[in-house]
Amino acid sequence: MEEKVVLVNEKNEVLGTMPKMEAHEKGVLHRAISILIYNKEGKMLIQQRAASKYHWPLIWSNAVCSHPRENESFQEAAERRLKEELNINCALKEVYRFIYKAEDELTGLIEHEYDTVFEGRFDGEIPFNPEEIASIRWIALGDLIQEIKHEPEKFSFWFKEILKNYLSIKI
Repeated sequence: MEEKVVLVNEKNEVLGTMPKMEAHEKGVLHRAISILIYNKEGKMLIQQRAASKYHWPLIWSNAVCSHPRENESFQEAAERRLKEELNINCALKEVYRFIYKAEDELTGLIEHEYDTVFEGRFDGEIPFNPEEIASIRWIALGDLIQEIKHEPEKFSFWFKEILKNYLSIKI
């Protein structure tokens, strides 16, 4: 079954659905979720996207990023994808929402998303799904910011936007 995304306007009003690949080819605004996970030491979990991803393969990004299904809340989608990608569960709290648009130069696909960002805390083993994720690591926020400054091309556009918005809220 072909996965679909939920199309919305800038007020998050549902306009319908569209196959995920078509939405990314056309750059149509659709719902998304992003999750930031921290451990007890305050380090952030980041993932390197699997080589098999249809866009932005092997790029480092936030712990989880995906799309809600039709009639699925942002919260439900976040909880589902946390389990599907990282094989973990933890309490998630919505932090904020924003809209972004970015084109993957390698594939020509366009992310145009109404993104809802969540955060959670987890300590323990993370038996991540290798079909979704190539690698994971914990990193201190200061070290992450330095890595992004020196090698921005290694990180997803949306993750850099999330960090810019998130840090302005957290400071």
